[in-house]
Amino acid sequence: MRKALIASLALAAALLVAATASGHSTAPAAAAAIPGCALDQLGLLEADTLTIGADNPAYPPWFGGDEKTKPWKVTDPYSGKGYESAVAYAIAKQLGFTKEQVKWTVVPFNNSYRPGKKPFDVYLTQVSYNPARAKAADFSKSYYFVNQSLVALKGTPIASARSIAALKSYKLGAQIGTTSAAYIKNVIKPSSSRTYDTNDQAVQALKSKLIDGIVVDMPTAFYVTGVQVPNAKVVGRLKTVGAPERFGVVLPKGSKLTSCVNRALDRLWLNGTIKQLQKASLPPANAAPLLK
Repeated sequence: MRKALIASLALAAALLVAATASGHSTAPAAAAAIPGCALDQLGLLEADTLTIGADNPAYPPWFGGDEKTKPWKVTDPYSGKGYESAVAYAIAKQLGFTKEQVKWTVVPFNNSYRPGKKPFDVYLTQVSYNPARAKAADFSKSYYFVNQSLVALKGTPIASARSIAALKSYKLGAQIGTTSAAYIKNVIKPSSSRTYDTNDQAVQALKSKLIDGIVVDMPTAFYVTGVQVPNAKVVGRLKTVGAPERFGVVLPKGSKLTSCVNRALDRLWLNGTIKQLQKASLPPANAAPLLK
C-alpha cells in the first residue's frame, strides 16, 4: 500500500514537471462564473469577447471619463466610469469576462430595439422596457427604476409649476421614440408638443425658447441643468403612472445571454453593488420635488 502511494505521488510529480516544461497545464479549465454560462456557450458575436452597444455621445452621469477612445464623444465608456458603464463591467465580471474582453460599439438609441440583426451582445443606454420593444429584442431585469422629470428655464412661468395639470398649457419636447415622449403624449397631454431626433436637439430647442420644457429621466435632467443649460432648473420629478418604469439591458431576441445577464443582475442587486453604483453616480430619488 505504501509503495503504491509513493509510486502515485511520483507519477503525479512527473506529470507536473512535464506539463511545466511543455508550457501546458494539466489543471482542469476554470468553471464559468455563473453555472451554465460558460463563455463558449453564450453565442457571442466574437469568441471570448463581450460586445456592448451604446449611443454616442455617451453622456454623464450614465457614462464618464474623458474622451479617449475613438469614436466616443463627451465621455469614454471604456473608462468604467458613470453608472451604465460601471454596471456593464460589473455584469461582465459576473459572467467571467475580464475588462480586456469587453468591446464597446456605437449603436444609435432607436436602433437598439428595432427588428433585425443586432451588432452587439448587450446594449445599455437608458432603454426602458415596454411590450412593443420586447417584440423585437430581449430585455433583462431592471438595473435602474426610472422617474421622468421636467426641465425648464429659470424664471419662466412653467418653472414654478407644482403639478402635472399645471403643465398642460405649455409646449413640451422630448427625444422621439423615448418613454419621455410617451409620457408627454399619454400622461401630461399638453396643448402642444414636439419630438426631436436626439436629446441634444431637444435641449437646444429649450435653450432657444422654441419649447417651454423638456421631459427626460431624472439623472439626465441634472446633467442638462448642471452642464448643458446652466440657466435651467429641474422643475420636478413626474409621478409614476402604472407599472414602475425600468431600464433593462437590451439583447438580441432569443439571446443565449439573456438568462445569464438576469442572473448576474440578481447577484448585483443582492450583494449591494447596484445600490453602491447608483449612490456613486446618480442623484437620489428625492433630489427634486414630486409633481402629481
